[in-house]
Amino acid sequence: MPPESLPLRKLVFATYLAAASFGSFWGAWGASVPRLRMQADVDDGQLGLALLFIGAGALPAMLVTGRALDRWGLRFAVAAIVALGLAGFGVSATAHGFVALCVGLAVVGLASGATDVAMNSIAGRAEQASGKAIIIRAGGVFSSFVVLASITTGLSSWIGAPVFAPFLAVAVLSLVASASVLRSLAPQGAANPARTAPWASEPNSGLGLRLRYTPLLLVGVLGALAFASENAHQSWGAVFLEDQLGAGPGFSAVGPAVFAGVVAVTRFALGRIQQGNERPMLILGSLAAATGALILAASPTVPIAIVGLIVAAAGTAALYPTMLSLVSRGVNEAYRGRATAIVTTASYIGFLLGPVYVGIWSQATGLRGAMVAVAALGVVLSALSIPLLHLSGYARPKKRSVRLRR
Repeated sequence: MPPESLPLRKLVFATYLAAASFGSFWGAWGASVPRLRMQADVDDGQLGLALLFIGAGALPAMLVTGRALDRWGLRFAVAAIVALGLAGFGVSATAHGFVALCVGLAVVGLASGATDVAMNSIAGRAEQASGKAIIIRAGGVFSSFVVLASITTGLSSWIGAPVFAPFLAVAVLSLVASASVLRSLAPQGAANPARTAPWASEPNSGLGLRLRYTPLLLVGVLGALAFASENAHQSWGAVFLEDQLGAGPGFSAVGPAVFAGVVAVTRFALGRIQQGNERPMLILGSLAAATGALILAASPTVPIAIVGLIVAAAGTAALYPTMLSLVSRGVNEAYRGRATAIVTTASYIGFLLGPVYVGIWSQATGLRGAMVAVAALGVVLSALSIPLLHLSGYARPKKRSVRLRR
């Protein structure tokens, strides 16, 4: 066995554990919102205002985390992962009242934004070191645990467990994941320091080179379009099934669950064929997302609408991970944190605005017309992907290479 094989395997395993803990948090969160609203004794308007604090905390945290990762290395990721687990438990245990809920969600936003960048940076380092499609597979792990944690949290609520119970389990998983990351970055017992894999230590080269932001922002624009389409379906799918097709509240929840499940399966499947096929995957994925939205817009029955969600999920599944993978394999290790943060932050803006975009179009044209507008996002993304990637310089990074941006 090559001397770097064991620490590399540890890093890959730690990547998947970090994705599992992040997905578990959001799965538990999504299923806990009704109970948290009841616990905090707030109305829908107050809840909507409180939820804005997540985004308000996440966006600045992403940019700060990028610099922190480049300054202190992936050991900072350990702190971010632990912080998210503790923040989820904290808000679920203390959110009694509107002010407490807002403060708790601001802390959740800070920890979530930091963890998002940290998790993607861990995955990026593992992908660059291994030459395998780790980022998209980690995305599959994330989506799988979103579904699993959602179901588990629903069962927890059904048996009358406290609101904080699922978040306590998430906190434990975050501690396990952070310990795994720490072990992967500090292999013990190396007889000769020169035998330690170069990616296992902190970056110490390329510090005199200047990070270029414009190419990363171009990729971030594509990521924003991809996330806007994905979150539009995820956030409005159940509403569409209820309002347009008369599905009951229980059955309408099948839509988001199916969407997340298909995303997970697609990411695992595409992880085997991604590298070297990024451009066709982006084009086909964005067109599939557009097709799914059109099927949903025209659907006369719930089963056909579910087919539309399945097609859209399969299309959007590969978009953002593929973009992040292209950047990750083309960036110098000394700037991985900031590069990941820029792309993640720009993309996250699309994630936040996607549901708002649907709401605006729904007011003007109805929900079916809004789904046509979502399909337009996919068409625009398919048209812009190749030109913007070529302008950014990330269209054809060599496998397992480091691009030094001068």
